Amino acid sequence: MKKLILTLTLAASVIASPALSQSVRIGTEGAYAPYNYVDDSGKLAGYEIDLGNAICAEAKLKCEFITNEWDSIIPNLVAGNYDMIMAGMSVTEDRKKTIAFSDEYYPAEPSRFMAASGDKFDFAALKGKKIGVQGATMQAAYAEANLAAGNTILSFETFDQSVADLAAGNIDLLLADGDPLQNVVDASKGAMVFVGEGIRIGGGVAIGLRQKDADLAATLNKAIESLKKKGAVDKLIKTYFKDGPFYSN
Repeated sequence: MKKLILTLTLAASVIASPALSQSVRIGTEGAYAPYNYVDDSGKLAGYEIDLGNAICAEAKLKCEFITNEWDSIIPNLVAGNYDMIMAGMSVTEDRKKTIAFSDEYYPAEPSRFMAASGDKFDFAALKGKKIGVQGATMQAAYAEANLAAGNTILSFETFDQSVADLAAGNIDLLLADGDPLQNVVDASKGAMVFVGEGIRIGGGVAIGLRQKDADLAATLNKAIESLKKKGAVDKLIKTYFKDGPFYSN
């Protein structure tokens, strides 16, 4: 009986703490290049996929990536469908009410507005505009709080959908993270441009975790710090973001 009780206790401990199991499941969207996306061969790729694998190797953890739609990515973490989130998620005070975060692995960058080339905007008195955002993002919360008066805020399920509606002329402006927008601007060959000034909304990008998983957070933070010191994080940032920002600066 004592042996049975000990076995059950150990099993419960493994279930309660993913870090001790040496295996973690990572939730990601797979639709937010260059952070995470599905490549031409149908495989997950991007900065966070490479970095997630590097973190797990450094921490001696076994990784499994699981794709999940953005609007339910936090609820499914809390429900236990995976153990951590790596999905271009910036640290915000509102999110910290529900989940915990690791140390950041990409420095805080401004959010930007993108529009069709040639369109003019008076940001000091922005009125009568249709402004697109991806739902459940910090940009969506910012737009509702600061830009809804006199404008229409349109929420999209995915980043790609918001870009498509801007290209089709269904919205006037798109507010999103600067780095994914930079990819669109570069690929548009002048059809899409940044307008207005950057807006600092949230903190840096970090791993989302359940608040109870303090041991896993400590393990991940140790691995992230080690990879920063080795220059591995900066190397991946250069690969996917070219001009940084870098942690060595």
